[in-house]
Parts: sequence; structure tokens; C-alpha cells
Amino acid sequence: MTDKKQDNRPPAEVEAARRSNAAERDKRIAARARELAEPLCAGMGMELVHVEFRREPGGRILRLYIDKPGGVTLGDCAGISRELGDILDAHLEDSGAYNLEVSSPGLERPVGRLSDFARFAGRGARVRCAEPIEGQKNFTGVLAGVEADEVLLDKGGRIIRIPFDRITRARLTD
Repeated sequence: MTDKKQDNRPPAEVEAARRSNAAERDKRIAARARELAEPLCAGMGMELVHVEFRREPGGRILRLYIDKPGGVTLGDCAGISRELGDILDAHLEDSGAYNLEVSSPGLERPVGRLSDFARFAGRGARVRCAEPIEGQKNFTGVLAGVEADEVLLDKGGRIIRIPFDRITRARLTD
């Protein structure tokens, strides 16, 4: 006979907790991948723009966006992918199976660090939050800088203050 704990929570609550735990695990994996990739990218003369670890219809993806003055080439992406693949295999044992993708940030560049929000002040952006702020989770406007740990977004002359730790995804729009 096995000794299992009975979970008496409603099924929707159990599923929400499972998803929250998975999302936290994915964030930890992305953060660890960033720690491992940043020195490699810097050593090859590139900026590591953003790292994300996501579940997609084709499976789990560890996606890195890199950039350098003048833009990145396919060879740059392949070089980082080749070098980083072995490093990740050795240091991300608990990540399970995933596909590694390395690409340029493109026109809708991800914005992931607080310093990036300040760097791209004056540019259009879409920002998604984990929890509602003033009744909504999705915002589109012009980045207006950073104050303390808040991103300032100008929505038609009205400044929305978004706590950085609530942002789940942000991209430039222009």
C-alpha cells in the first residue's frame, strides 16, 4: 500500500498551483542559462539581449537573442549555439528535454532587463504583466524611463508605473 497525501483542493486550484510552479522553474532555468551564456557572448563580442524558456506546441524551447553592432549573422548564431550547447548540457541537468534556438532580436526586440527599459526610453513597447495593474495586464505605449524598480510607460500623455518584478514579457514595437 502506498502512502499518498490526498489533495483536497478544487481541481482548478491544483492546476493553477502546478502551472505556477512550472513557471517559476522555467524562470530559474532561463536565469541559469543567462548566467552561463553571458560570458560566452561577451567573449565573442556579442550582447545577450534576452533569454526565455517556454513551452510551445513543438516542445520546450530555450531561446536566446543576441546582438552586436552591425547586426548578427547566421554564422554568429550558429557559433554561439555550438559553443553553448555543450555548456548547457553540462550545467542544466534538471531542465529536461528542450530545443536551443539562438537568433537576432529582430524588429520587435525583447526588453528584459531594467536597464533596457531605460536604454530604450522614447521607443514604443508592448508590456505584459503577471498581475493586473489598474485593472489590466497588457499595455502598449512609449517607454518613458525607469524610476527605482518601476518602468514608466506613456499611454497618450498618461504615465503608467509598472513594477519591474510584475513584467512577464515586453517587446519594442517600432
